[in-house]
Amino acid sequence: MTSFAYTFADSATMLRRNLKHQLRYPSLTLMLAGFPIVFLLLFVYVFGGQLGTGLGGHGAGGRGAYLTYVVPGILIITVASAALGTAISVATDMTGGIIDRFRTMAISRGAVLTGHVIGSLLQTLAVLALVTGVSLALGFRPDASALEWLAAAGMLALFAFALIWLSAALGLAAKSVETASNTPMFLSSAFVATATMPAGLRQFAEYEPFTPVTQTVRGLLTGGPIGTQAIAANAWSVGIALASYLWAVRLYNRRRAATQN
Repeated sequence: MTSFAYTFADSATMLRRNLKHQLRYPSLTLMLAGFPIVFLLLFVYVFGGQLGTGLGGHGAGGRGAYLTYVVPGILIITVASAALGTAISVATDMTGGIIDRFRTMAISRGAVLTGHVIGSLLQTLAVLALVTGVSLALGFRPDASALEWLAAAGMLALFAFALIWLSAALGLAAKSVETASNTPMFLSSAFVATATMPAGLRQFAEYEPFTPVTQTVRGLLTGGPIGTQAIAANAWSVGIALASYLWAVRLYNRRRAATQN
C-alpha cells in the first residue's frame, strides 16, 4: 500500500512537470490542433463539393454531406497528430539526459513514463475539444445522442491512450528528436470510403487499426452502421496500449542517453 502511494505521488509529480511544460509553451498545443484544422478546411472547402456528391447515405450530398463524413476521420487524425508530440517530448528528455538523472533519484520508474502519457492524454483531449468546436462552427451537425457522444469520446480517449503509449516507446527508441518527429502517419477511410480505393490499397486500409476506430466513431456520431467494427477498434486499442507499455518500460529500464559529441 505504501509502495502504491509513493508511485502515485511520483506519477502526480511527473504529471505536474509535463503540464507546466505545456502551459509554458501553449503554441505547441495550438500547433497540434492546427494540423487537423487545416486538413478539415482543405478537404471540406476545396474537395468537399465533389467528394460529397457520392455520399448519398450521408445527407443530400455535396459539401455538407462530406463535412458530416470527414469530421470523425479528422478527429482520428487529431489523436494521431497529438500523439506525435509525445514521441518528441520523450525523445527530448532521453537525449538530453534528464531521464538518466531521474534514474538516480528516489522516483518510481513507471512514474516518469506515466507522467508523460497522462499529460499528453489531457493535451489530446483539449485539442479534440478545440477541433470539434471548429467542426461545429463549420456546420457539422451529428445525429448522436448524449450517450453516443459519450461513447465516441470514450473510443477516442482509449485510442489516444494506446497511440500515446506507442509514441512514448518510439520516443525512447529514437536516436534523436529528429528521428522521433518522423513517426509515420496512417491510411484509413478518414477522407474517402474504402470501397473507392484500388484493391491492394483497400485491403490494407480495411485491416489496419485506424479504419475500425474511424468507422466506429463515425457510426456513433452520424447514426451509421457499426457492426463488429467496435469490437475490432477496442481490441486494437487495448492490444496497442499493452504492447507499447511493455515495450516502453523495457526501453526505459535498459537504454541510456546518447553521449553528446
